[in-house]
Amino acid sequence: MGKNAEYDRMVKQASPDSPVLTDCLKAFVAGGLICIIGQFLNNFALARGFDGRTAATITSITLIVAASLLTGLGIYSKIGKWAGAGSIVPITGFSNSVTSPAVEYKREGWIMGLGSKIFTIAGPVILYGVLTSMAVGLVYYFTAFR
Repeated sequence: MGKNAEYDRMVKQASPDSPVLTDCLKAFVAGGLICIIGQFLNNFALARGFDGRTAATITSITLIVAASLLTGLGIYSKIGKWAGAGSIVPITGFSNSVTSPAVEYKREGWIMGLGSKIFTIAGPVILYGVLTSMAVGLVYYFTAFR
């Protein structure tokens, strides 16, 4: 038996079986519930007389605050363990990714911990999101107005 075959056997023995169908179903249910909550919040704001843009803003802010609060209380990580990818619905997942380092590094102090490491995960997302949106904007500008 070669080294690669022996290694493959050891990896297979040490790795648990992944219930792919169950994991996909959990992700679908969790992501769907987050989206249903968001739609409920949006409809609620619209029913209270807010215009569409303001209702969307209220919905976004509420979901961001809720995800940050759940992260700080240690609940969002439990949801993430159960739901997997379903818990990273863009707005709540991003909120969690910004809040998690803040919670983790707070004990290192406000400046050297929280202040310097809060964007360790979210920073690249913000950077490449801004750069991509600028590139798309430039492409749109040079193609749409010619």
